[in-house]
Amino acid sequence: MSSKRPALRHLRTALSVGVSSFCLALLAAPVAAQQTNLTREQMATIAKRNDIENQLEKIAVVDRKVMVKMRDGKHMAADVYRPKNAAGKVPAIFVRTPYNFNFWDVKLGAPRDLSHELEAVKRGYAFVEMNERGHYFSEGNYDILGAPLSDGVDAVRWITSQPWSSGKVGTTGCSSTAEWQMAVVAQGEPGLATFNVQGFGAGVGRVGPYYEQGNWYRGGAVQMLFIDWLYKEQNQLRPMFPPNLSQAERIQASKMFDLDSQPPPADWDKLFWTLPEKDIMKAAGGPKGIFADAMDVPTGGNMIARTPNGAAWYKGGLWHDNMKIDKPGLWFMSWFDVSVSPNLAAYNHVRATAPKKIADEQYAVIAPVLHCAYTRATEHTMIGDLDVGDARFDYEGLVYGWFDKFLKGVDSPVVDKQPKVMYYVMGENKWRDSPTWPPAGSSTRDLYFSSGGKANTLYGDGKLVATADGTDHPDNFLYDPMNPVTTLGGGGCCQGTAVKFGSFDQNTQLARNDILVYDSEPFKEGTEVSGPITVTLYVSSDAKDTDFTFKVMDVYPDGRAFNLTENIQRMRYRDGYDKPPVWMKDGEVYKVTFQPIDTSNFFFPGHKLRVAVSSSNFPRFDRNLNTGGNNYDEAKGVIAHNVVHHDAGHPSKITFTVVPR
Repeated sequence: MSSKRPALRHLRTALSVGVSSFCLALLAAPVAAQQTNLTREQMATIAKRNDIENQLEKIAVVDRKVMVKMRDGKHMAADVYRPKNAAGKVPAIFVRTPYNFNFWDVKLGAPRDLSHELEAVKRGYAFVEMNERGHYFSEGNYDILGAPLSDGVDAVRWITSQPWSSGKVGTTGCSSTAEWQMAVVAQGEPGLATFNVQGFGAGVGRVGPYYEQGNWYRGGAVQMLFIDWLYKEQNQLRPMFPPNLSQAERIQASKMFDLDSQPPPADWDKLFWTLPEKDIMKAAGGPKGIFADAMDVPTGGNMIARTPNGAAWYKGGLWHDNMKIDKPGLWFMSWFDVSVSPNLAAYNHVRATAPKKIADEQYAVIAPVLHCAYTRATEHTMIGDLDVGDARFDYEGLVYGWFDKFLKGVDSPVVDKQPKVMYYVMGENKWRDSPTWPPAGSSTRDLYFSSGGKANTLYGDGKLVATADGTDHPDNFLYDPMNPVTTLGGGGCCQGTAVKFGSFDQNTQLARNDILVYDSEPFKEGTEVSGPITVTLYVSSDAKDTDFTFKVMDVYPDGRAFNLTENIQRMRYRDGYDKPPVWMKDGEVYKVTFQPIDTSNFFFPGHKLRVAVSSSNFPRFDRNLNTGGNNYDEAKGVIAHNVVHHDAGHPSKITFTVVPR
């Protein structure tokens, strides 16, 4: 770190003193001419990008690197594309993001792919894209989901105040380009007419039983995906252009400097194992910031030290279920995303609490893909090693049909025929629809855990049965935080090569003795399981605190077992996330009910439902060191002797949702 700071200070000084003449001098030679040894594919890409740019120049008024003033005086950088020959004022599609949308590809010396901008203009919309504060040409320091609340409102007000604006704005985007939307929508800004959120889990704070606080937790355990994500994004240390630079000079500069952060490569497969957990960023060589270094930022520093109901989570830009949504919403989710269940809970909450007209204007699409991979569905959509068939869908057509209806006020046959909930049933590999989630007419079914006390491994005697055992034959296993069960598949994102997300045959991992395996009898009839899955366990441990995990699988007749969903529960929070932690006592049995987790799968005749129970799923979730301490600041753990009980007095079970056919 120390060796890099002088260079950054020098760069800042150079930019501040002479950036104007510096930019003009460099631009004397075209950037493209500086590129050598381009492949044919790269040359074709450049030609395509140049063509789109030429098309935009013909039909659009292009206004780039506009610095939009926020209420605190900071300026956010925006690019604006709008129809050149519009008959009147036009509505705007607003994309706000921490990611790079600089129109110029510095490496290849050509415009980036501007097809989204071109399509919006062709359809009669202005397209406004803006960088969040602390990213690229936008001023200020970034605070995850903190300042974006006020910045989002100010940006909408700026758009609607423009002379070309019809006064209506619709938001769209996936992941971090969506996660700020709901809290801003809840501010009730008149010009924000509608929203389209896609893969937006990290924007949901608390909703119903879920206290994930923007994907930071699951069942009280830390979801580790944000740690390596912040390695690049908590960029308080970055070069900036001087504030008095003209718009023309910023556009020129953007052809040579897109300000994209390029941190040294980090081996996250090893770094996630760092203890104490708070030192992971330091071990990676990352900058100081909001992860583990106290800072003067709106939401408070040291995210890793917060609790699931800590006050700091309620000061920023997260949406919580006490914030009213009163705008039409189009919601995209996916079965193998980070947090589909809180997303569905948010959707249902808005439908239950909004005025009837607005409640009827909430639509959901749930796809069988990974995080933000909607448009990557193919004729044979692969989720890990699982082929879920032809999951293609015209998302763009639906989005523009939606905006036509709610921004232009015109009839939209696409929306008129769209069901309130459209979801993809894996296994059967078909789109289904319903007026509600869970699907209309569904009911729950219980299967109880059973064994002779030897459910360990794939080869044990664990079963799922229709009635609870009369006598308890508890299943025991050791959980060693230094040798955790490693993540194989599941829903998630953003952890590089450290985790393979999706669905994979789990059998190689199920040979571990610290995994308990319970199988149902083969299904006699095809059964659609679509909706929440809830697992209730009766457990004991000699540790003061520990975790329990489960995975649900579809076991094929040939023995392959593909994971469908998973969950975790940190025992200190078993009584609730808004209550003080509670500790375990050796020998006492405790009931723990996991948060509901949703999926949709068709079990064909001959297939079995499997539940695997353990105490870790790492590094998808952080390890519980079993001490009862803070966990994030500890370097040593203890081995826990964990037990699952199942009898009439301790009816451990799985409850799943069945849709009649």
